[in-house]
Amino acid sequence: MNTNRLSTNMEKALSDQMNKEIHASHVFLSYGIWADDKGYQGIANFLYRHAQEERNHSIKFMEYILNRGGKPKVDAIPAPPADPDSLTACFDGVFKHEVDNTTAIYRIVDLSMEEKDWATWNFMQWFVQEQIEEETLAQNLIDKLKIAGGDRATDESLFTLDKTLQEAPNDVPLAQNATGDNP
Repeated sequence: MNTNRLSTNMEKALSDQMNKEIHASHVFLSYGIWADDKGYQGIANFLYRHAQEERNHSIKFMEYILNRGGKPKVDAIPAPPADPDSLTACFDGVFKHEVDNTTAIYRIVDLSMEEKDWATWNFMQWFVQEQIEEETLAQNLIDKLKIAGGDRATDESLFTLDKTLQEAPNDVPLAQNATGDNP
């Protein structure tokens, strides 16, 4: 008996998103390594934590596909982009990545509505909310760097920014513990 409650198109779309989240994890890990190498340990730590959060998102997709009777497909993950030239380029890359991810999330929501797959539509609402938070977080990084002086920031203001991000909460939850109220 076939117990898969996902259409072929939906299973593929969800697997693709699982892989997109894994790629995001690699991108943020790569950016974190770049920041660490430049001496920005606070920014690096922030990006490492964000990389773990993206990995948790991929696991959340994997578990959902399995719970609906499907089989997630792990694809080759593209290499992360080249190292950024500056903190501005790094933070702009984080923001662009989040906006691209939001677009991909919305495509799955559209597909779930098209297919009247209300279970998947409901599942995706957590990610719609999460992307609002992710884009806001990325925008805040850009804003904080602008306030510090952007690419012409003084060493002192960059030190303060780095320290601020180092002290940001280190509470990345496990995917299986996440809820709509506590992503």
